[in-house]
Amino acid sequence: MTATATPTGHTGATKTMTMVAAINDALDIALAADDTVHIFGEDVGVMGGVFRATDGLQAKHGQERVFDTPLAEAAIVGMGIGMGLAGLKPIAEIQFAGFLYPALDQILSHLGRYRHRTRSRYHLPMVIRAPYGGGVHTPEQHADSPEAILAHTPGVKVVIPSTPADAKGLLLSAINDPDPVFFFEAIKLYRSVKEDVPVGDYRVPIGKARIVTQGDDVTVICYGGMVEVAQKAAAAAQTAGIGVEVIDLRTLVPMDTDTIITSVAKTGRAVIVTEAPRTAGFHSEIAAVIAEEAIEHLRAPIVRVTGFDAPYPPFTAVEDVYRPNPLRVAKAIRQVMDY
Repeated sequence: MTATATPTGHTGATKTMTMVAAINDALDIALAADDTVHIFGEDVGVMGGVFRATDGLQAKHGQERVFDTPLAEAAIVGMGIGMGLAGLKPIAEIQFAGFLYPALDQILSHLGRYRHRTRSRYHLPMVIRAPYGGGVHTPEQHADSPEAILAHTPGVKVVIPSTPADAKGLLLSAINDPDPVFFFEAIKLYRSVKEDVPVGDYRVPIGKARIVTQGDDVTVICYGGMVEVAQKAAAAAQTAGIGVEVIDLRTLVPMDTDTIITSVAKTGRAVIVTEAPRTAGFHSEIAAVIAEEAIEHLRAPIVRVTGFDAPYPPFTAVEDVYRPNPLRVAKAIRQVMDY
Protein backbone atom coordinates (compact mmCIF):
# COMPACT_ATOMS: atom_id res chain seq x y z
CA MET A 1 0.00 0.00 0.00
CA THR A 2 1.37 3.42 -0.93
CA ALA A 3 -0.01 6.66 0.44
CA THR A 4 0.96 10.08 -0.85
CA ALA A 5 -1.10 12.43 1.30
CA THR A 6 0.78 15.02 3.33
CA PRO A 7 0.10 14.66 7.10
CA THR A 8 -2.82 16.79 8.22
CA GLY A 9 -1.86 20.28 9.29
CA HIS A 10 1.70 20.15 7.96
CA THR A 11 2.68 22.66 5.29
CA GLY A 12 6.47 22.29 5.16
CA ALA A 13 8.82 20.12 3.10
CA THR A 14 8.26 16.37 3.00
CA LYS A 15 10.14 13.28 1.88
CA THR A 16 8.69 9.90 0.90
CA MET A 17 9.65 7.29 3.49
CA THR A 18 8.83 3.83 4.72
CA MET A 19 7.94 3.46 8.39
CA VAL A 20 11.36 2.07 9.31
CA ALA A 21 13.07 4.96 7.50
CA ALA A 22 10.85 7.46 9.34
CA ILE A 23 11.77 5.87 12.68
CA ASN A 24 15.46 6.03 11.79
CA ASP A 25 15.03 9.69 10.84
CA ALA A 26 13.36 10.51 14.16
CA LEU A 27 16.13 8.79 16.12
CA ASP A 28 18.79 10.63 14.11
CA ILE A 29 17.10 13.98 14.79
CA ALA A 30 16.81 13.24 18.52
CA LEU A 31 20.47 12.22 18.83
CA ALA A 32 21.64 15.33 16.99
CA ALA A 33 19.45 17.70 19.00
CA ASP A 34 20.14 16.44 22.53
CA ASP A 35 23.35 14.84 23.79
CA THR A 36 21.47 13.22 26.70
CA VAL A 37 19.72 10.90 24.22
CA HIS A 38 21.23 7.40 24.13
CA ILE A 39 20.09 4.36 22.13
CA PHE A 40 20.86 0.81 23.17
CA GLY A 41 19.63 -2.74 22.76
CA GLU A 42 20.38 -6.04 21.10
CA ASP A 43 22.25 -5.48 17.80
CA VAL A 44 21.23 -1.80 17.48
CA GLY A 45 24.79 -0.55 17.07
CA VAL A 46 27.09 -2.30 14.61
CA MET A 47 24.29 -4.14 12.80
CA GLY A 48 21.79 -1.28 12.95
CA GLY A 49 19.00 -3.37 14.44
CA VAL A 50 17.37 -6.54 13.20
CA PHE A 51 15.07 -4.43 10.99
CA ARG A 52 17.73 -1.72 10.42
CA ALA A 53 15.77 0.91 12.33
CA THR A 54 19.05 2.20 13.83
CA ASP A 55 21.13 1.69 10.69
CA GLY A 56 24.04 4.14 10.46
CA LEU A 57 23.34 5.85 13.78
CA GLN A 58 26.34 4.44 15.64
CA ALA A 59 28.70 5.45 12.83
CA LYS A 60 27.25 8.97 12.84
CA HIS A 61 26.83 9.61 16.57
CA GLY A 62 29.42 7.32 18.15
CA GLN A 63 29.39 4.07 20.07
CA GLU A 64 28.93 5.84 23.40
CA ARG A 65 25.55 7.19 22.20
CA VAL A 66 24.37 4.12 20.23
CA PHE A 67 25.56 0.82 21.63
CA ASP A 68 24.86 -2.91 21.75
CA THR A 69 23.79 -4.77 24.88
CA PRO A 70 23.78 -8.42 25.94
CA LEU A 71 20.69 -10.53 25.26
CA ALA A 72 19.16 -9.58 28.59
CA GLU A 73 15.88 -7.70 28.48
CA ALA A 74 15.62 -7.20 32.25
CA ALA A 75 19.09 -5.65 32.24
CA ILE A 76 18.24 -3.43 29.25
CA VAL A 77 15.16 -2.00 30.93
CA GLY A 78 16.81 -1.79 34.35
CA MET A 79 19.80 0.07 32.94
CA GLY A 80 17.46 2.45 31.14
CA ILE A 81 15.64 3.20 34.39
CA GLY A 82 18.92 4.14 36.03
CA MET A 83 19.94 6.28 33.07
CA GLY A 84 16.62 8.12 33.08
CA LEU A 85 16.82 8.85 36.81
CA ALA A 86 20.36 10.15 36.28
CA GLY A 87 19.15 12.79 33.82
CA LEU A 88 19.63 11.04 30.49
CA LYS A 89 17.01 10.23 27.84
CA PRO A 90 17.39 6.49 27.22
CA ILE A 91 15.85 4.83 24.17
CA ALA A 92 15.92 1.06 24.57
CA GLU A 93 15.11 -1.32 21.76
CA ILE A 94 13.65 -4.69 22.67
CA GLN A 95 14.27 -6.80 19.59
CA PHE A 96 10.69 -8.12 19.53
CA ALA A 97 7.79 -7.19 21.83
CA GLY A 98 7.38 -10.87 22.71
CA PHE A 99 10.83 -10.71 24.33
CA LEU A 100 9.65 -8.18 26.93
CA TYR A 101 8.46 -10.81 29.40
CA PRO A 102 11.82 -11.29 31.20
CA ALA A 103 11.77 -7.54 31.92
CA LEU A 104 8.29 -7.48 33.47
CA ASP A 105 9.64 -7.20 37.01
CA GLN A 106 11.50 -4.01 36.08
CA ILE A 107 8.43 -2.74 34.21
CA LEU A 108 5.76 -3.60 36.77
CA SER A 109 7.76 -2.92 39.94
CA HIS A 110 9.81 0.11 38.94
CA LEU A 111 9.41 1.74 35.51
CA GLY A 112 6.08 3.49 35.96
CA ARG A 113 6.31 4.20 39.69
CA TYR A 114 9.00 6.83 40.13
CA ARG A 115 6.87 9.93 39.59
CA HIS A 116 4.43 8.56 42.19
CA ARG A 117 7.14 7.39 44.58
CA THR A 118 8.84 10.79 44.60
CA ARG A 119 5.69 12.92 44.43
CA SER A 120 6.76 14.18 40.99
CA ARG A 121 10.25 15.22 42.13
CA TYR A 122 11.68 12.70 39.66
CA HIS A 123 10.55 11.80 36.17
CA LEU A 124 11.66 8.91 34.02
CA PRO A 125 11.90 10.00 30.36
CA MET A 126 12.53 6.58 28.85
CA VAL A 127 11.31 5.18 25.53
CA ILE A 128 11.15 1.44 24.94
CA ARG A 129 10.78 0.58 21.25
CA ALA A 130 9.75 -2.88 20.07
CA PRO A 131 8.51 -4.47 16.84
CA TYR A 132 5.24 -6.32 17.41
CA GLY A 133 2.51 -8.23 15.62
CA GLY A 134 2.27 -10.67 12.77
CA GLY A 135 1.83 -10.83 9.05
CA VAL A 136 5.35 -11.87 8.03
CA HIS A 137 5.53 -15.50 9.28
CA THR A 138 8.06 -15.06 12.07
CA PRO A 139 9.15 -17.70 14.64
CA GLU A 140 7.53 -18.24 18.03
CA GLN A 141 7.27 -15.16 20.33
CA HIS A 142 8.27 -12.80 17.49
CA ALA A 143 4.68 -11.81 16.62
CA ASP A 144 3.16 -11.36 20.08
CA SER A 145 1.03 -8.31 20.90
CA PRO A 146 1.47 -7.69 24.65
CA GLU A 147 0.11 -4.13 24.65
CA ALA A 148 -2.70 -4.94 27.11
CA ILE A 149 -0.17 -5.97 29.78
CA LEU A 150 1.60 -2.63 29.42
CA ALA A 151 -1.62 -0.61 29.25
CA HIS A 152 -2.54 -2.15 32.63
CA THR A 153 0.71 -0.82 34.14
CA PRO A 154 0.10 2.56 35.82
CA GLY A 155 2.59 5.31 35.05
CA VAL A 156 3.55 4.34 31.49
CA LYS A 157 2.24 5.44 28.11
CA VAL A 158 1.63 3.10 25.18
CA VAL A 159 1.94 4.36 21.61
CA ILE A 160 1.38 2.34 18.41
CA PRO A 161 1.64 4.21 15.07
CA SER A 162 0.28 2.92 11.76
CA THR A 163 1.90 5.26 9.22
CA PRO A 164 5.43 6.54 8.56
CA ALA A 165 4.52 10.16 9.37
CA ASP A 166 2.84 9.17 12.63
CA ALA A 167 5.78 6.92 13.52
CA LYS A 168 8.20 9.82 13.20
CA GLY A 169 6.00 12.42 14.87
CA LEU A 170 4.91 10.20 17.74
CA LEU A 171 8.43 8.90 18.37
CA LEU A 172 9.84 12.42 18.67
CA SER A 173 7.00 13.28 21.05
CA ALA A 174 7.73 10.14 23.08
CA ILE A 175 11.44 10.92 23.34
CA ASN A 176 10.60 14.36 24.71
CA ASP A 177 7.92 13.11 27.11
CA PRO A 178 8.82 13.25 30.81
CA ASP A 179 7.35 9.81 31.49
CA PRO A 180 8.19 6.31 30.21
CA VAL A 181 6.67 5.42 26.84
CA PHE A 182 6.33 2.04 25.18
CA PHE A 183 6.52 2.51 21.43
CA PHE A 184 5.32 -0.51 19.44
CA GLU A 185 6.01 -0.75 15.71
CA ALA A 186 4.01 -3.17 13.54
CA ILE A 187 6.47 -5.44 11.74
CA LYS A 188 4.08 -5.82 8.82
CA LEU A 189 4.18 -2.06 8.17
CA TYR A 190 7.94 -1.46 8.35
CA ARG A 191 8.43 -1.52 4.58
CA SER A 192 4.99 -2.17 3.10
CA VAL A 193 3.78 1.42 3.51
CA LYS A 194 5.26 4.62 2.08
CA GLU A 195 4.05 8.20 2.40
CA ASP A 196 5.25 11.79 2.49
CA VAL A 197 6.83 12.47 5.89
CA PRO A 198 7.65 15.97 7.17
CA VAL A 199 11.34 16.84 7.08
CA GLY A 200 13.03 17.92 10.30
CA ASP A 201 11.65 17.94 13.83
CA TYR A 202 7.97 17.02 13.48
CA ARG A 203 5.67 16.13 16.38
CA VAL A 204 2.36 14.29 16.63
CA PRO A 205 0.70 14.73 20.04
CA ILE A 206 0.44 11.68 22.25
CA GLY A 207 -3.16 10.91 23.20
CA LYS A 208 -4.91 12.05 20.02
CA ALA A 209 -6.58 9.54 17.69
CA ARG A 210 -6.72 9.90 13.90
CA ILE A 211 -9.89 9.56 11.83
CA VAL A 212 -8.68 7.56 8.83
CA THR A 213 -11.95 7.41 6.87
CA GLN A 214 -15.24 9.12 7.60
CA GLY A 215 -18.62 7.40 7.56
CA ASP A 216 -22.06 7.54 9.13
CA ASP A 217 -23.01 3.87 9.56
CA VAL A 218 -20.30 1.98 11.50
CA THR A 219 -17.29 2.97 13.63
CA VAL A 220 -14.27 0.65 13.34
CA ILE A 221 -11.65 1.23 16.05
CA CYS A 222 -8.15 -0.14 15.59
CA TYR A 223 -4.44 0.68 15.81
CA GLY A 224 -1.06 -0.35 14.44
CA GLY A 225 -1.10 -3.18 11.93
CA MET A 226 -4.87 -3.49 12.04
CA VAL A 227 -5.47 -0.04 10.52
CA GLU A 228 -4.49 -1.31 7.08
CA VAL A 229 -6.82 -4.29 7.54
CA ALA A 230 -9.70 -2.07 8.63
CA GLN A 231 -9.19 0.28 5.68
CA LYS A 232 -9.52 -2.61 3.23
CA ALA A 233 -12.70 -3.81 4.94
CA ALA A 234 -14.08 -0.26 4.93
CA ALA A 235 -13.41 0.06 1.21
CA ALA A 236 -15.30 -3.19 0.57
CA ALA A 237 -18.21 -2.03 2.74
CA GLN A 238 -18.34 1.25 0.84
CA THR A 239 -19.09 -0.62 -2.38
CA ALA A 240 -22.16 -2.04 -0.61
CA GLY A 241 -23.28 1.43 0.43
CA ILE A 242 -22.09 1.22 4.03
CA GLY A 243 -20.21 4.25 5.36
CA VAL A 244 -17.43 3.14 7.71
CA GLU A 245 -15.57 5.53 10.00
CA VAL A 246 -12.16 4.05 10.77
CA ILE A 247 -10.45 5.41 13.88
CA ASP A 248 -6.74 4.82 14.41
CA LEU A 249 -6.16 5.22 18.14
CA ARG A 250 -2.40 5.83 17.71
CA THR A 251 -2.10 5.98 21.52
CA LEU A 252 -3.61 3.39 23.87
CA VAL A 253 -2.51 5.14 27.05
CA PRO A 254 -3.70 7.85 27.23
CA MET A 255 -6.65 6.92 25.02
CA ASP A 256 -8.61 9.51 23.05
CA THR A 257 -12.05 8.53 24.33
CA ASP A 258 -13.65 11.75 23.04
CA THR A 259 -13.00 10.81 19.40
CA ILE A 260 -14.34 7.29 19.98
CA ILE A 261 -17.53 8.41 21.73
CA THR A 262 -18.23 11.19 19.21
CA SER A 263 -17.97 8.72 16.35
CA VAL A 264 -20.07 6.01 18.00
CA ALA A 265 -22.73 8.58 18.90
CA LYS A 266 -22.92 9.40 15.20
CA THR A 267 -22.90 5.86 13.76
CA GLY A 268 -24.58 3.88 16.54
CA ARG A 269 -22.42 0.83 15.77
CA ALA A 270 -18.92 -0.20 16.86
CA VAL A 271 -16.45 -2.84 15.66
CA ILE A 272 -13.09 -3.14 17.42
CA VAL A 273 -10.14 -4.80 15.67
CA THR A 274 -6.91 -5.98 17.35
CA GLU A 275 -4.61 -8.93 16.71
CA ALA A 276 -3.87 -9.81 20.35
CA PRO A 277 -5.64 -12.79 22.00
CA ARG A 278 -9.32 -12.23 22.71
CA THR A 279 -9.58 -12.64 26.50
CA ALA A 280 -8.74 -9.44 28.42
CA GLY A 281 -7.24 -7.73 25.39
CA PHE A 282 -7.16 -3.96 24.97
CA HIS A 283 -10.25 -4.26 22.75
CA SER A 284 -12.17 -5.09 25.94
CA GLU A 285 -11.17 -1.75 27.47
CA ILE A 286 -12.38 0.09 24.37
CA ALA A 287 -15.67 -1.81 24.47
CA ALA A 288 -16.10 -1.00 28.17
CA VAL A 289 -15.60 2.72 27.54
CA ILE A 290 -18.20 2.67 24.77
CA ALA A 291 -20.64 0.75 27.00
CA GLU A 292 -20.15 3.21 29.85
CA GLU A 293 -20.30 6.44 27.85
CA ALA A 294 -22.27 5.76 24.66
CA ILE A 295 -24.62 2.84 25.31
CA GLU A 296 -27.69 4.99 24.65
CA HIS A 297 -26.42 5.59 21.12
CA LEU A 298 -25.81 1.94 20.21
CA ARG A 299 -28.07 0.31 17.64
CA ALA A 300 -26.28 -3.05 17.85
CA PRO A 301 -24.00 -4.91 20.27
CA ILE A 302 -20.30 -4.08 20.07
CA VAL A 303 -18.37 -6.66 18.00
CA ARG A 304 -14.70 -7.51 18.54
CA VAL A 305 -12.47 -8.97 15.82
CA THR A 306 -9.33 -10.33 17.48
CA GLY A 307 -6.72 -13.03 17.61
CA PHE A 308 -7.50 -16.25 19.43
CA ASP A 309 -6.80 -17.50 22.94
CA ALA A 310 -3.81 -19.51 21.81
CA PRO A 311 -0.13 -18.75 21.28
CA TYR A 312 0.55 -16.94 18.02
CA PRO A 313 1.30 -19.61 15.38
CA PRO A 314 4.93 -19.51 14.19
CA PHE A 315 6.10 -19.69 10.56
CA THR A 316 3.13 -21.45 8.99
CA ALA A 317 0.22 -20.23 6.90
CA VAL A 318 -2.02 -20.82 9.95
CA GLU A 319 -1.02 -17.24 10.80
CA ASP A 320 -3.33 -16.07 8.03
CA VAL A 321 -6.25 -17.60 9.94
CA TYR A 322 -5.15 -16.36 13.38
CA ARG A 323 -4.48 -12.75 12.40
CA PRO A 324 -7.62 -10.67 11.66
CA ASN A 325 -8.06 -10.05 7.94
CA PRO A 326 -10.32 -7.76 5.89
CA LEU A 327 -12.90 -10.53 5.36
CA ARG A 328 -13.37 -11.07 9.11
CA VAL A 329 -13.71 -7.34 9.66
CA ALA A 330 -16.15 -7.01 6.76
CA LYS A 331 -18.30 -9.78 8.29
CA ALA A 332 -18.31 -7.92 11.61
CA ILE A 333 -19.41 -4.75 9.85
CA ARG A 334 -22.25 -6.64 8.18
CA GLN A 335 -23.16 -8.24 11.54
CA VAL A 336 -23.71 -4.90 13.26
CA MET A 337 -25.54 -3.49 10.22
CA ASP A 338 -27.94 -6.45 10.10
CA TYR A 339 -28.71 -6.53 13.83
